Amino acid sequence: MRNTLAIAWKESRSYFFTPTAYIVGAMFLVVTGIFFVFDITSPFAETSVRTLINWANFFIIFLAPILTMRLLAEEQKMGTLELLLTAPVRDWEVVMGKYLASFLFLLATIALTLYYVLMLYWFGSPDTGPVLSAYLGLLLFGAAALAVGMMASSISDNQIVSAVVGMAILLTLAFIGRVADLISGVTSDILNGLSMNAHFADFPRGIIDTSNVIYFVSIAAVFLFIAIRSLETRRWR
Repeated sequence: MRNTLAIAWKESRSYFFTPTAYIVGAMFLVVTGIFFVFDITSPFAETSVRTLINWANFFIIFLAPILTMRLLAEEQKMGTLELLLTAPVRDWEVVMGKYLASFLFLLATIALTLYYVLMLYWFGSPDTGPVLSAYLGLLLFGAAALAVGMMASSISDNQIVSAVVGMAILLTLAFIGRVADLISGVTSDILNGLSMNAHFADFPRGIIDTSNVIYFVSIAAVFLFIAIRSLETRRWR
């Protein structure tokens, strides 16, 4: 655990002391803020919050792979990953430490969007329940998306390739439900069961379903497991 926290601290410093992460985070806030302002005229405050969360959820599909693309790919390209793996550090500690750092930065970025919510509370009276559940869903979606990005970063030493692979997987998982709408039967149920957007949809409505929470936790666990296995194979190359 000590090694995991040490790696997380090192990577967190690289996030919070480099301009690239701030530029990406600022773009995320600006874009979500624009759509929030477009919807601020709605007579229902909950509608504005739902719009903000849904757009934030959409942009996390692109933000997460960008945040994670360098974590393992850059070290593979620079040759420092081999040095790290020969140190007394386990593979899962490397992955979890870097993953934790990316989640902390994403958490900080999402926390800044609370400014928009505070504006709604200042000028209106939105229902707190749906707001809390919406942010819970956004954090779960973000955690799963970062895990996908970590897996993509573990299989290539090219950051651009890692980002593209991560985005492709997330877009597929997010919008596979659209394909399910075109068909019926068991196949449609299976595709809906795999859809990230389908499992996310209840959270902005104020509904916290245990199955949805388990889904996002499982997605994160599966892709982090694949990332760890990918690192383990490098020891034998």
